[in-house]
Amino acid sequence: MVTAARAALEADDRKAIEATLAQALVRLDSAATSGVVHKNNAARRKSRLMAAFHAKYPGAPTPSAKAG
Repeated sequence: MVTAARAALEADDRKAIEATLAQALVRLDSAATSGVVHKNNAARRKSRLMAAFHAKYPGAPTPSAKAG
């Protein structure tokens, strides 16, 4: 999902970006909770995804999986 979120960030469809980004954030949290990736690794990936999102859309609220 992280790869899909990065690819979506390069596109211009904001709804698709928000949807894939929200899914990636949830999956990273899940992977960290289950021990697949270290919690700091998941946090770093989430931070980089959000930084890229906010660079493209300054001032936009953080996408969440619950808003869909």
